[in-house]
Amino acid sequence: MSLLRLVGRPLLASMFVSGGLSSLRAPEQVAPAAESVVRPLTDRVTVLPDRTEEAVRLNGAVQVAAGLLLATGRVPRAAALALAATLVPTTWAAHRFWEAEDPDERAQQRIHFLKNASMLGGLLIAAVDTEGNPSLAWRGRHAARGVRRDARLVRRSVRATARPAATAGAVRAKMTR
Repeated sequence: MSLLRLVGRPLLASMFVSGGLSSLRAPEQVAPAAESVVRPLTDRVTVLPDRTEEAVRLNGAVQVAAGLLLATGRVPRAAALALAATLVPTTWAAHRFWEAEDPDERAQQRIHFLKNASMLGGLLIAAVDTEGNPSLAWRGRHAARGVRRDARLVRRSVRATARPAATAGAVRAKMTR
């Protein structure tokens, strides 16, 4: 693992671990802001908890778990995707700058919204980072190419040895008569 990944992943994950722990410990603090996003989601996705506090707590648990996985480099691509999935509703619920009346509040919420958008970009980059290794698609194509090459070699080998074997069999058959 490169030094950049060794330092960058924990830094990116730190905000999610911290925020997730806050949501786990005190979901009632963010539940009012999350209500406008949680209700439409729970109506469409039946596996989500109906109560806003439970949905906030679930979101926090996913952020803590995925944040720790990303920070330690364990399944970092899946962890980054999970964090990205939790960041979108969190940002949409908590930083609705377009609804703020006060100009100072609007500016503050816009900054937080753009900060979260930047973090989403970093997570998307982390989600596609193969650490210099080929992607699964490339590996599959490469393996298929190797199997086709091996099949051609086997076919040539069989053709090359079939004729002499047939000739030897015919000679043996004549000799035993």
